[in-house]
Amino acid sequence: MAAVAASRTVSVGSGLRGLRRTLPLVVILGATGTGKSTLALQLGQRLGGEIVSADSMQVYEGLDIITNKVSAQEQRICQHHMISFVDPLVTNYTVVDFRNKATTLIEDIFARDKIPIVVGGTNYYIESLLWKVLVNTKPREMNTEKVIDLKVELEKEDGHALHKRLSQVDPEMATKLHPHDKRKVARSLQVFEETGISHSECLHRQHAEEGGGPLGGPLKFPNPCILWLHADQTVLDERLDKRVDDMLAAGLVEELRNFHRCYNQKKVAENSQDYQHGIFQSIGFKEFHEYLTTEGKCTPEISNQLLKKGIEALKQVTKRYARKQNRWVKNRFLSRPGPSVPPVYGLEVSDVSKWEESVLEPALEIVQSFIQGRKPAATPIKMPCNETENKRSYHVCDLCDRIIIGDREWAAHTKSKSHLYQLKKRRRLDSDAVTTLGSQSISPERDKELKEKGSSGRNDQELKSSI
Repeated sequence: MAAVAASRTVSVGSGLRGLRRTLPLVVILGATGTGKSTLALQLGQRLGGEIVSADSMQVYEGLDIITNKVSAQEQRICQHHMISFVDPLVTNYTVVDFRNKATTLIEDIFARDKIPIVVGGTNYYIESLLWKVLVNTKPREMNTEKVIDLKVELEKEDGHALHKRLSQVDPEMATKLHPHDKRKVARSLQVFEETGISHSECLHRQHAEEGGGPLGGPLKFPNPCILWLHADQTVLDERLDKRVDDMLAAGLVEELRNFHRCYNQKKVAENSQDYQHGIFQSIGFKEFHEYLTTEGKCTPEISNQLLKKGIEALKQVTKRYARKQNRWVKNRFLSRPGPSVPPVYGLEVSDVSKWEESVLEPALEIVQSFIQGRKPAATPIKMPCNETENKRSYHVCDLCDRIIIGDREWAAHTKSKSHLYQLKKRRRLDSDAVTTLGSQSISPERDKELKEKGSSGRNDQELKSSI
């Protein structure tokens, strides 16, 4: 249905009369603070498009400042969708719910011969609109009044126990997931228990579909136009710090205080607060937990210190999140070639004084090229990739008692200070053992046993191979 809607051909206006076009799905990617919403608004105005937010926190009512929602005035200038329609007390709104509603909206926008402009945001929300990557499951009904969310129930259990269960029903997926990643482990168990098919098998079937590939199933819409806003990291860090200061000036603290009183204060009193689900996991809310829960119960000096602590934490976590968003773009689009990975056009946004010539004008040219069915003058961004790298390989470090997922992460771990310390400690213990054994009389049977255990005479290469 989506592919049909997206492939509608319509006549271009009087400037290009008689030419037929295929409307693109415009997707604006970029770290927080790069100006995605601004560009989306400008493109929407000039191209007659409508904006679809792909931010997992903006779907909830409330916390407008901290989630950086566009203003009511901006929403009047250009039609926005998927903003402030979920009750803040709902904690089981999922990416599947988002995908279903947003896909229907995009199809409707195409049906009205307009261009949908997806802007975000949240990585897996965007992926759900670009590719067939989700597995549908249905909640179990305990009775007519209560619906059980199996994933939420599973997440209450011990992570290692869940991982052990997953290894029994879906060993392939279990080797790709860390036992501490309880959410993903619970999700894979949910897929198996509610569909009867292992999660890995469901994904294999998606990949095998026509147009699918190693990253997922086929594209949901046939003509995606992807723009990536990126900036120098130092410049972006400074911009994000300033944005937090601007949020404070706009009334951030009062917004947090009111939201806490309305929705979280009772939960805290009952020790049932949950900063892992729903809007309560929003960056910028849980960072102020100490300040909000002790306000009026401590001295003004301590309260002020806790406020400053929350502000600093917000700045730090925002900058970390920006880096995470950029890594996702690089890993998912730029360094993972494949038939279902569309080209990405980069736009440098470090110097906002050059926004018109460096960002807006190139973006318009690229989108117009897609509309007119021609190749953009701009060159898509590409990054060298290591096609042999396994991002889901499973490694166990006995020295550090850790499980590491991914070749790159394993290589980094073996070079880390903590690992090298444990390696040095092991070598020292082995050396001491050899010295002790050399001064004692050992029976032939005991000597053979020690050698079999590798406790004597191990060189560095043998030691490394055992880690």
